[in-house]
Amino acid sequence: MSTLRLLGVGWYFQFKMILRSPFDGIGNVLYPLFFATTALFVFRAGQSPRTLVYASLGAAVMGMWSSVSTSAGSAMQRERWWGTLELLVAAPRHFSLVMLPATLGLATVGIYNLAATLLWGHFVFGIPLTITHPLLFALSVVGTVLAFGGLGLLFAVSFVRFRAAWVLGNFFEYPVWLVCGFLVPLALLPGWVRPISWVLAPTWGMSAIRESALGGTPLPDLLLCLGLGAAYVALGVLVTDRVLYDARGRGTLSLT
Repeated sequence: MSTLRLLGVGWYFQFKMILRSPFDGIGNVLYPLFFATTALFVFRAGQSPRTLVYASLGAAVMGMWSSVSTSAGSAMQRERWWGTLELLVAAPRHFSLVMLPATLGLATVGIYNLAATLLWGHFVFGIPLTITHPLLFALSVVGTVLAFGGLGLLFAVSFVRFRAAWVLGNFFEYPVWLVCGFLVPLALLPGWVRPISWVLAPTWGMSAIRESALGGTPLPDLLLCLGLGAAYVALGVLVTDRVLYDARGRGTLSLT
């Protein structure tokens, strides 16, 4: 229970800071609308309501991923800039329990991205908001947010060795959009791309959201998304231990 309370309180404070951040807050309000507008103008040529719903959901998850990739990649770096990294590392709880709420907070902003994109598509482009399985849709969104938070943790602790960690996070933004089938179906991509997409939770989260909205069977995809998210967290903990061990050994925590 103490661990859950730590995660809950940490998420609450991190989420408040994100909402007040000019970059993470204002940017995440505006970017999803640009993504949705561009995608819907492209797919509008198809003259099919189902195609527009497909594009609207893809643009929504694009916004969710964008709120995680760049900012989560530099989450640990920001603690160094603020002068709080050493204090957090010296805290009695494992450092990953401090970083995970930060990446979960960024992923939670993605729920706004999803809602804003769908509403924008409905009122501006006339796309119907019919969700075939509302409960499964909600579970798929929550599962995708959790998986994105786990992947964000792995990004944060893996990129900390690089001075421009946010650049690496930004680098992974667009390839993941493509490889995970947010807008382009995976069947249209080269065969060697598919194994890469299978180990990325956004692929299965996107599929679960679409299946629940359009009337498919989202549970297998949702379980795979959650399983990969848990694997990212476990791997993130191992990487955290390794990074902190090296930093303590060399006495360069604020420089590593």
